[in-house]
Amino acid sequence: MQLKTNLKWKQNGETIAGGNEEGDKLNQLKNPHGIYVDYEEKCIYIADWGNDRIVKWKLDDGSNNGQIVTGGNGQGNRIDQLDGPTDVILDEKKKSLIICDFGNRRVVRWSLQNPNDKEILIENILCGGLMMNENGDLFVSDNENHAVKRWKKGERRKEGMVVAGGNGEGNKLNQLNDPTYIFVDREETVYVSDNWNHRVMKWLKGASEGIVVAGGHGQGNSLNQLNYPQGLLVNEVDDVYVADYGNHRIMCWPWGSKEGRVVVGGNGAGQGSNQLNYPTGLSFDVENNLYVVDRLNNRIQRFRVA
Repeated sequence: MQLKTNLKWKQNGETIAGGNEEGDKLNQLKNPHGIYVDYEEKCIYIADWGNDRIVKWKLDDGSNNGQIVTGGNGQGNRIDQLDGPTDVILDEKKKSLIICDFGNRRVVRWSLQNPNDKEILIENILCGGLMMNENGDLFVSDNENHAVKRWKKGERRKEGMVVAGGNGEGNKLNQLNDPTYIFVDREETVYVSDNWNHRVMKWLKGASEGIVVAGGHGQGNSLNQLNYPQGLLVNEVDDVYVADYGNHRIMCWPWGSKEGRVVVGGNGAGQGSNQLNYPTGLSFDVENNLYVVDRLNNRIQRFRVA
């Protein structure tokens, strides 16, 4: 992702999905969580948590409806059902969706080409967020065990390899407390939103402890604090973009900075075009436009580059 540094965005967002109150109709969302923007296909995949489904929304085609691509068959643990999905990504060949099926304690793969091709990839994991690298290795946050784990492509080790945390719940540099969303760069450096520690941690490949790169000064709304961080992205120069959930804002922490700057939001919880209401997922497109899951407004907001 070639996300430029020192960018600024228009402060008034546009609703590109949902925004029609909470519900299960095709023009509605219910407590959405994670998103994945497919730049080539000009669409967005949304983990529609409260509706136990993944919906696909075309960008800029004038449609006000999404399309159910996985789930939507009621809450349950059958292979054709989901239970509170928290995150979704495309695999490295863009042929399947990989989904954090949180309520079912599993990670599942659903083919986009064959509706009968579904499988459980990982069992017995409270998965908050996931990411796949260019090699097809899968990185998953394990809420319950306060760790980020890696499964190499084709690997079926039940436990996976711990690449961040895994030393029990806590706030030491070698610990995490309810990790949620993650970002992994080309060097397999793992960035993780350390939710209950109100910080973002950076773990170099093979490191035994992490580095605080955002927050870490307790829960709060000052520029050097975070309040239950969620969605996470990092650019080529290690600027950290994070959804500051409890502060209803998106923050950017430049590499080495002691505090962040407000990117969008930060105007209190609300439904205005310059407001957010507990943002979760975060993404960018190739034009560096910013996409935010505005969870309690049941909508996806796009903020264009200023």
